[in-house]
Amino acid sequence: MKAIEIQGGFGVDRLRMVERPEPVAGPGQVVIAMRAASLNYRDLLMVRGLYNPRQPLPLIPCSDGVGEIVAVGEGVSRVAVGDRVATVFSQTWIAGPPTADKLRGTLGGPLDGALAERMVLSAEGVVAVPEHLSDAEAATLPCAAVTAWNALVEQGSVAAGDVVLVQGTGGVSIFALQIARLLGARVIVTSSSDAKLERARELGAWQTINYLEDPAWGAAARRMTGGRGVDHVVEVGGAGTLEQSLKAVRVGGQVSVIGVLSGAVSQLNVIPVLMQQIRLQGILVGSRETFERMNRALEAAGTRPVVDRVVPLADAADALARMASGEHLGKICISMSSQ
Repeated sequence: MKAIEIQGGFGVDRLRMVERPEPVAGPGQVVIAMRAASLNYRDLLMVRGLYNPRQPLPLIPCSDGVGEIVAVGEGVSRVAVGDRVATVFSQTWIAGPPTADKLRGTLGGPLDGALAERMVLSAEGVVAVPEHLSDAEAATLPCAAVTAWNALVEQGSVAAGDVVLVQGTGGVSIFALQIARLLGARVIVTSSSDAKLERARELGAWQTINYLEDPAWGAAARRMTGGRGVDHVVEVGGAGTLEQSLKAVRVGGQVSVIGVLSGAVSQLNVIPVLMQQIRLQGILVGSRETFERMNRALEAAGTRPVVDRVVPLADAADALARMASGEHLGKICISMSSQ
């Protein structure tokens, strides 16, 4: 089978198309004929050696994919040949809160990931996907969608009438926009691109802010809510944007810390967190059961993920370069076709 490996050192230029042996399902395992994968910022960091510099190589990158089960091992009853399934980000996090042990089995590092024509996984580490989604759309769900759902629903308890601020128009942020709208919330979207903000409005954004034109966007968001502040911030920027998020959120509101696009370390005045009882909640994807709950909601609502583009497996390096450029809106997907 064909696969993409990181070979001989880190870097997008170290990606190679290789031939690997066809996998065989052992007891409790399934073999999946992969149809599509989708990229997350974590995948770019992993390929560059910035996520885990000690990651053993070679490694098949990319945690998120979808395909059809073509073989099952002894004792498998949860799924069957012919089922269309998506990968679960952490193969060992089935339910409940995260623990160190539950987070050891993540795909795309340390375990081989989804950029391959076949995968062999535990039957416990896959989830049936909504029937109305294409393969590329379904491949976007395991990390970005589950992360947004976990932030807003499982950890955030967002309700109808709330105001949610999402930063940017990448995968997690667009899913947060869609899920918040599904919940009946109003959404403020920030971006440096007027064209992307227009697209966000088409997707249902209530208000938009160009943060290049208005660097004090936290105060701008507060004005949009009549001085009250937003109920929930989906914080994907990290250290460079957290100060503005704290200015945007209401007393008693929540900032879900998800990404580090603008950096991981900065000086932070914690007085507003204390005096306004703001909840800073770290979000790291979610369990298999969280994934399954989200899928039921997306299927009932007929929600379709926003796919920026789909490229063949042979062009995986180009897809990662587009992610690095920040020009995408929504998710970048990869077809398992090598042509």
